[in-house]
Amino acid sequence: MIRISTIFIAICMVLIAASLGLVLYSLAGLGAYESALVALTALTFLILYNAVSMRLRDRTDVGGQIADLSRGTADLARQIAEFGRRLSTVEARIASSESAGQERMHAVMGEIGELGQLVTQLADSVALHDDLLATAGSSAASLTTAASPAPARPATQSDSDVVAPFPAAATVSTAPETAAAPSPKSGPAETDIIAAIKSSIEANRIDLYLQPMVTLPQRKVRFYEAVSRLRDEGDSILTASDFIGPAESSGLIGQIDYMVMFRCVQVLRRLQVRSKDVGVFCNVSSATLGNQDVFAQCVDFLEANRALAPSLVFEFKHSTYRNLGPKESENLATLHRLGYSFSVDNVSDLRIDGRQLADRGVRYIKIPASLLLDQKQLSSADIHAADLSSLLGRFGIDLIAEKIEGERAVVDLLDYDVRFGQGFLFSAPRPLRPESAPADTPKAATPAAVTANPVATESQRLTGNAALVRRTAQS
Repeated sequence: MIRISTIFIAICMVLIAASLGLVLYSLAGLGAYESALVALTALTFLILYNAVSMRLRDRTDVGGQIADLSRGTADLARQIAEFGRRLSTVEARIASSESAGQERMHAVMGEIGELGQLVTQLADSVALHDDLLATAGSSAASLTTAASPAPARPATQSDSDVVAPFPAAATVSTAPETAAAPSPKSGPAETDIIAAIKSSIEANRIDLYLQPMVTLPQRKVRFYEAVSRLRDEGDSILTASDFIGPAESSGLIGQIDYMVMFRCVQVLRRLQVRSKDVGVFCNVSSATLGNQDVFAQCVDFLEANRALAPSLVFEFKHSTYRNLGPKESENLATLHRLGYSFSVDNVSDLRIDGRQLADRGVRYIKIPASLLLDQKQLSSADIHAADLSSLLGRFGIDLIAEKIEGERAVVDLLDYDVRFGQGFLFSAPRPLRPESAPADTPKAATPAAVTANPVATESQRLTGNAALVRRTAQS
């Protein structure tokens, strides 16, 4: 369709050519033929000029359109490339999530396999308890039916023999007759103490006392330290300072540590029913760490309870860490591989190698408050006491100030950035509160029976669930 502007231009060109011819005819004196020829020539020239100018203008417009089309094509190519990059990222994420899911699946399958092994070990231990109970029952029956009038032992003593957590093999291997016998150099007092220790172990008169460790300054209970006490036949209390030396010299310390470890696991289970944020510190002697037979029994028991490893901390003396031999270091590494952490106490100076302790699995270190606040010790120390907490924190070790007896010491320790405290200011070691006794238990129970009640209750619970555990292990 012809545009109006084109028609207007054509009319104008015709008028211009006609006007030129008319002017030449009337003013220049040319004839009509010559004037018409000049007008036609002018019209032709105007038509050619208009055609050429329109062609040039159209070419310019087409060039602009082509440039716009090129820019649009380039933008489309960039958008397509961006979409491709995003698609590649999404595919990579999907592939990584699938691989991570497979890894998690493999990890879950591995944990299920470990749980199956633990259940199998638990079933074996329950079966061992059944055999021990059956053997004890048969021996009791044979004693009652025997013709000779042999005196029967008290019920509490037989029960403690049956449910004593330390295996009989370990008892024989750790306390042979030659080691149990007092040396000629030992005096009458030490001989009496060794006899009292043997009697306490056989009658299961090992009491557990708990002392809390609190956060500072909130004073919220975060840990409990398990302290062992022995009672002789007259119910006299033997503290750790009284019986540890004779027990180590006579080879009985391994049995005590094993039974204390057993009680600590029981206490930790009861505590974690109420709160998962509470842990227990269990003291272990260096003699137990170096006795391969006793340590093997402890490892078997701890491996079966490795689910409690994050909350059970074994505590050794600082001198033990400084004098570790190859066998002790290997046994310590075995406990660390099982997931258990360690604590150091009885620190006598501030020359502490945090990196070495952290490499051996130490996560807590106890330093007396008097040592931290003693200005005389700062001259011989490698670091100022105010910087000790931050230095140990770099290696993942928490500083615990122990033996705190006054409020003034707490205020001074807060300036040293100490996070945990322990001492008589917060609470003295208190005896473990026994579990609720059964309905048929007499109210006037003897102290030995009350103390042995948690162990007996645990043994009865394991025995009652023996069939269920075996079915679970088989499945």
